[in-house]
Amino acid sequence: MYKLITTDNGAKRGQLKTVHGVIETPVFMNVGTVAAIKGAVSTEDLERIGTEVELSNTYHLHVRPGDTLVKKLGGLHKFMSWDKPILTDSGGFQVFSLAGLRKIKEEGVYFNSHIDGRKIFMGPEESMRIQSNLASTIAMAFDECPPSTADKTYIQPSVDRTTRWLVRCKEEMARLNQLEDTLNKNQMLFGINQGGIFEDIRIEHAKQIAELDLDGYALGGLAVGESHEDMYRIIEATVPYLPQNKPTYLMGVGTPANILEAVERGIDFFDCVYPSRNGRHGHVYTNHGKLNLFNAKYEDDDTPIEEGCDCPTCRRYSRAYVRHLLKAKEMLGMRFCVLHNLYFYNNMMREIRGAIEEHRFAEYKRCKLEDFKDN
Repeated sequence: MYKLITTDNGAKRGQLKTVHGVIETPVFMNVGTVAAIKGAVSTEDLERIGTEVELSNTYHLHVRPGDTLVKKLGGLHKFMSWDKPILTDSGGFQVFSLAGLRKIKEEGVYFNSHIDGRKIFMGPEESMRIQSNLASTIAMAFDECPPSTADKTYIQPSVDRTTRWLVRCKEEMARLNQLEDTLNKNQMLFGINQGGIFEDIRIEHAKQIAELDLDGYALGGLAVGESHEDMYRIIEATVPYLPQNKPTYLMGVGTPANILEAVERGIDFFDCVYPSRNGRHGHVYTNHGKLNLFNAKYEDDDTPIEEGCDCPTCRRYSRAYVRHLLKAKEMLGMRFCVLHNLYFYNNMMREIRGAIEEHRFAEYKRCKLEDFKDN
């Protein structure tokens, strides 16, 4: 159940009560695609850096090690030894990113595994069954994520099919949650709004899926090539037509600036690979912009990545040492950077929640964006 605690203009401060604990929103979900954060980050690390929700990928876990194996071992929480909420995406984005390997039909999608080429079929029912086997806290509906450059003649039929698929997802999840051997009978379902960068299609789709009374609603198909201005325009146009008493989720977004802009427009949930991916390449986030630790100027810098940061890396290690590890291609260097970046994002979300509660979000956002420009 979602509780809206307060609003600050468009920004929402809420709580989502789940069978695996309360999610404080706005929240940034830490992306662990195959039940692990890339960069040698453990479950204990996630607890230390204040992770609220871990996100795993349905398609990747279905392909390897297999969702039936995960179920046999007690579900994803037990498998990865994590007792807080997990969101699993439906596999839709990954399936549709395999453009040369798949064929879309009304019943679902036929495609070849990117690992061994074996033929796989995934439709709404299959996606729900896989996610039920994984026993995640929140399951995402199976949808099509059309290219941002697609025109209306492609987008509209795609969105219509996504709506039909969503109805099938809801029906299948209701059935699965009643089965005796289902691990998580309280699994939640979030639907996904699509429509490219066309406001009229987005709004009509939002109205349609709002009637299904789901546990939450996501905006998909953004941050896939369109401009930031188009993304913000679509969020601003669409969110008012989604239920305010349910959480909203902007999928795959984004930079700290993206998050601040989207929070202001009513978004509750975020996920993105940026903090871990950038960390693995030595790019670290600070309140004064992003640093590239490979730069020679950090060779003898004995200060932490950011003064005052309470992450495990900054509490103990210098820029010079982390840079040395990166240059020596030691995995520890990547791990330190990923830990710092995820802590930075998680801590920023804590600050955002506090700013909304105190009705000073606009000022917080202004100062934060100004600080980011300093570097």
